[in-house]
Parts: sequence; structure tokens; C-alpha cells
Amino acid sequence: MSKIAQFKKGKIMEIITEFLAGIVGDAFEKCGYDRSMGRVTMSDRLDLCQFQCNGAFEGAKRYKKAPFIIADEVVAAMDKSLFSKAEAVRPGFINLTLSDGELLKFACDAAGEVPAVNAGETIVIDYGGPNVAKPLHIGHLRSAVIGESIKRILKACGARVIGDIHLGDWGLQIGLIISELKHRHPDWRCFAPDFDECSDTFPDITLEDLSEIYPFASKKSKEDDGFKREALKATADLQKGKAGYMAVWKKIMAVSVPDLKQIYNRLNVSFDCWYGESDAEKYVDKLMEALRGKNLVRESDGALVVDVAKDDDTAEIPPVIVKKSDGSNIYATTDLATIIQRQCDFSPNKILYITDSRQSLHFEQVFRCARLAQLIPDDTALEFLGFGTVNGPDGKPFKTRDGGTMRLEELLNMASAAALEKLNESAHMSDEEDNEQKTDKAEKIGIAAIKFGDLINQKSKDYIFDMSKFLAFEGKTGPYILYTVTRINSILKKLNVPYDSNIKPSEIYSDIERELYLKMALSADTVIKAAADRAPNIICENLYQTAALFSRFYHDNRIIDEPNAAKRENWTALIITVRKVLMLYLNLLGIEAVDSM
Repeated sequence: MSKIAQFKKGKIMEIITEFLAGIVGDAFEKCGYDRSMGRVTMSDRLDLCQFQCNGAFEGAKRYKKAPFIIADEVVAAMDKSLFSKAEAVRPGFINLTLSDGELLKFACDAAGEVPAVNAGETIVIDYGGPNVAKPLHIGHLRSAVIGESIKRILKACGARVIGDIHLGDWGLQIGLIISELKHRHPDWRCFAPDFDECSDTFPDITLEDLSEIYPFASKKSKEDDGFKREALKATADLQKGKAGYMAVWKKIMAVSVPDLKQIYNRLNVSFDCWYGESDAEKYVDKLMEALRGKNLVRESDGALVVDVAKDDDTAEIPPVIVKKSDGSNIYATTDLATIIQRQCDFSPNKILYITDSRQSLHFEQVFRCARLAQLIPDDTALEFLGFGTVNGPDGKPFKTRDGGTMRLEELLNMASAAALEKLNESAHMSDEEDNEQKTDKAEKIGIAAIKFGDLINQKSKDYIFDMSKFLAFEGKTGPYILYTVTRINSILKKLNVPYDSNIKPSEIYSDIERELYLKMALSADTVIKAAADRAPNIICENLYQTAALFSRFYHDNRIIDEPNAAKRENWTALIITVRKVLMLYLNLLGIEAVDSM
């Protein structure tokens, strides 16, 4: 089938349906009808047929004939050599099922492969967004795992994708820490007017120090207006490059960033750029020049603002503050300057922002301001992808038992411990494994449980965090998927067949196999749709559906003990293909498989 060669350029479903539409259209034309009525779609009743054409109903109106008469005529005139079933079904449906040979051609070429439909695009994804000097908490989970998955999905579709964490490293939290340190250690050289970064030193700042100092200083600023003003001035002085404050900032960064990387590594989340708000500082002057050059800036209560409201707005859109009254920058300033930076560094076609839905107004203001100032070309897309909150059983944002915000590290530790306990209680742990192997496996299963439990939800929706549900080995869960992969691994090991063997199937023996092959042939379409919709949940659903279909096949057949060598080889080819598709999906979700369970 020569049409398969087009796969590298587009969706396999479109290729199949267009190909089939040509055959059905020929038959309509032979019978004296318009060939455009031969449009073919995938059936939503795979128990009845794989594809269908409803053109006879359109023809009934145009040609004043009963639809079942037209359908009968068309099926009788159709070339049926590629079908195992082609039949007219009252009141006028044309049901089509590919022959096994044709289905295998499509499946073997397409399963687990993704065409480069986004080739030539450069996409920057802004996700993560943690503040330094503060531990990651559960609120950082969604941006990390959603952003990582979308990055991987777009890369799979051929785009050049740059993931940027966009650290909050230049704002008030740094000013708070500097001010509190100055109160506690007024003798430190960094606070002296004549501090020289090249020759002066001061004591190290540890992660433990920051964990105590920041919450203390934050609370203090809410109770003491004088301290808050001091912190705000320290922030402004830092942004102006005051040497001693810059030295403190560097110490904070040297402590915070490695800790952040360690947590993100556990989540299998990585960034191409570790840029922060501070990196945008050198572009702020260029930003202000662009804004003033377009006469966009006005003064308001000592601050500099840009009006971005439109006449047709149905809700109030406040002005963007680009300089506070003390001359310091605000989030919008650094976000706008970062757009300039990204344009200079990458010339992207798209910039995606993945953050809490509650920031939608902020990004609407920023995007409008960027357009007014022409910071990027008109055809460069700016997209805000907001996500919902992680809630506890009470439907409110997830908290610790004492009512505090749960640290992300604590959540990961809890998931790993729960997975280890569950493995020890079940038959999923080998006695031959040492403690380190068991702990590593439990870590991967726990992380898979958390990530799949998050990603299977539509990103815009809130969801309930339920560890016991997420860790279940049945249903739509990460552990269930991992267990399915390990079951395939076990079969292939017993058959002494490598995971990447190129055994090709030549025969299909059951309807469940046909459904599996069709599902896998459309795996690329799944990825393309997930990329277009920025929706990892589409990958999750199809991953689960594929795993569930395989489980039905597995329970119906004794693969290893099958006495018929040809049948056993065809089944082996099938499960190799299933594994390929499952591993593709898992990788796109940023979930690591385990070899055995």
C-alpha cells in the first residue's frame, strides 16, 4: 500500500480514511453518484466494523432514493480486495473492516512512530517557576510534570523545544532574606559600604539557614511595616547591582539551585535553561526603551504603567506596572524582559507558559503589553496554559496533617514509602532483590503513581490527590501501566526474545488482536492530537486503553505454552509492538519503567 509512505508527513488515520475514501468514492462514481459522498470515518463501534461511510444518506436527499438502495449499489460496485468485510447495513450505512494483511501493513509501519509534523518550529516552554530560597511544595508539582510532558510530546512531533524553569530569583523573597541576615549579622562584610566582592568573604549560607530564615522574615514583614519597607529597599538595591547584596544573592543561588535540581531529577523533569528573573535584568533597559518609543508608558502614583485595556473588553483589564515607585522591577517587568531575551536567544515561533490558572490575568496583561510594544514578531504565538489545583479529600488545596503546605520532597518520600510497603505486601517483589534495588523500584513506582495520577486529568481541572487510589495495581494508574510492561518483559525473557526484536507479524487470530493493532496503528495520531491540544491526558487515556486491551489478550491466550510455532511467533511480534507503543507513551509522560515487578 503506497499510501503508507506518506505516514512520515501526517496522521495515519487521515491517510487510511483518505485511501479508503478513494475506493468507496470510485464505487459511488461507478453507480452514477457524486464520488465526494465516499467520505470514510473511523467507526465508534469496533465490534461492528473498523470504518464506515454514511454517504448514502446524503445521496438519498440528492438522488431521491432510499439510502439502503444506494448503499447496496455502492457495496456491490466496490473493490473489496482490501477488506475482510464490506457490507451495506440498513438503513444505509456502509461498514468496512480492513483485511488482516492490510491492517498489519499499517500497524507495523506506524505503531510507536511519530511523524515530524512540527518540524521547523522552535518552541520555548516556560514551566517550573519556583522561587529560590524556598523549598518546592506540592503547588509546584503540576507545572513540573505537565510542562515536562508537553515538552516531550512536542519534541516527539519534530519541534525544537527549549524548556526554561524561569526561576523566581530577583524579587522580594531575596530582599527579605538580605534584610533579616543584616539584622542578625550586621558585622558581615557584605553589609559594609566598602564591600569588595573580589577580596572580601563572609560565612556560608546553608539550605537549613534559608529554610528557617525565609519563613521567619516573611512573617516578620507582615507584622512589621518598617521591616517590610527595608526588605523592599533591599530588593531595589539588589536589582541595581549593590555589590554586597549581589554576593548574598550568589550564595543563595549556590545553595538553592542544586536542591531544586535534586527534587526535579527525582520527578524525571529536566530543563534546557536554568534562567531566572535575574537573567532578564540586562534586557530591562531595552524593554523600557521599546515602551517609551511607542509612547506606552505613563506615571501613576510614582509607578510606571502601560494601559492594555481594549474597548471591547467585557471585564476590567488593569494597566501593567513595569516600574514600582521605588524604581524596582515587578513580575511583569521581568516577564516582558524575558520575552525579549527569548527572542534574542532563540527566535521562537511559540512561547508557552504553564502555570496556575489563577495567573491568567497577569499573562493576559503581559501578552497585550508585549504586542503593543512589538517585542516579538506578530506571528510569534504567546500561549498561556493554566492548570487547576491539587486538592485534598475535602476539595480544598492539599495540606499536611497539621494544616501546612506539603513540601514536594515530603510528598515524593511518602509516595516511595507507600509503594515499598505495597510491594512488600504483595507478590510484586522478588526475594532476590537487595534493599537498594527494592528502594529504587519503589521510588519509580511511587513517582509513576503521582505523575500519572496528575497527568490523566485535564490540566485545566482541579483534582483530588488520593495516594491509595494512585498506587493501585488495577485501573487507570501508573502502577497498572508499569505492571503491564513488566508482564510483557517477563514473557519476552522466557521466550528469549530481545525487547527490540524486529519480528514481523503475518497473521491475526482474534478480534482483540485486530482491535489492538488498530489502536497501535493510531498511536501517532494520539501523540499529534496531544501536541496540538497541549494535553498529556490524551496520552494517558490511550496508554491505559492499550494496556487494558493487552491484558484482555493476555488473559485469553497462553503465549509461552502455545504449541503452534507460527502462532507463538505472531503473538510475540504483537507483544513487542505493544511494548514499543507503551514505552513511547510512558516516555512522553516522563515516567520511567521498571524491568520487573
